[in-house]
Amino acid sequence: MDNLYAVLVHYPVVNRQGKTIGSALTTIDLHDMARACMTFGVNRVYVITPYRDQADLADEVIRHWTLGAGSRLNPSRKQALERIRVTDAFENAVRQIEAEHNRPVTIVATSARTHIQTISTYALKQKLMADIPCLLVFGTAWGLADELIHTCDLQLDPITGPGDYNHLSVRSAASIYLDRLMNS
Repeated sequence: MDNLYAVLVHYPVVNRQGKTIGSALTTIDLHDMARACMTFGVNRVYVITPYRDQADLADEVIRHWTLGAGSRLNPSRKQALERIRVTDAFENAVRQIEAEHNRPVTIVATSARTHIQTISTYALKQKLMADIPCLLVFGTAWGLADELIHTCDLQLDPITGPGDYNHLSVRSAASIYLDRLMNS
């Protein structure tokens, strides 16, 4: 879908005590988020980090797989990682998407906790089918900071299992949400 985007936020997120922090980039997240997004037809994946060293690391990984030896060794990985854009602020990703579509984007938070009115993946799919640009927001560490969640238009229903434990990796959560969006 050319109107669905994802963003992997490293700031602002929270630590286990609920304090707003910036988290370190994990290179496997880049690979797995890009591959899941490629599989499910997401237009682009933004990686948000305000830290120059972390952005440089992301750029180095992306260059290796899109321009370097990795691009020849694994062309399908190249194709997936070409969808990643690294930027230092969430607002930059939003502005780029809005400029591309020449209209506002619907920003949709994901979280293991309910913060704002939630919607189902089925309801979000209806928006996508109506050609409304949507940005799925995924947080690293212990999840998105409230200050970011409260700027979002909507929140997807949390992913739950049969018990109380609910701390999926961001890669797993993204894959589950995308599968539900595209196959519900």
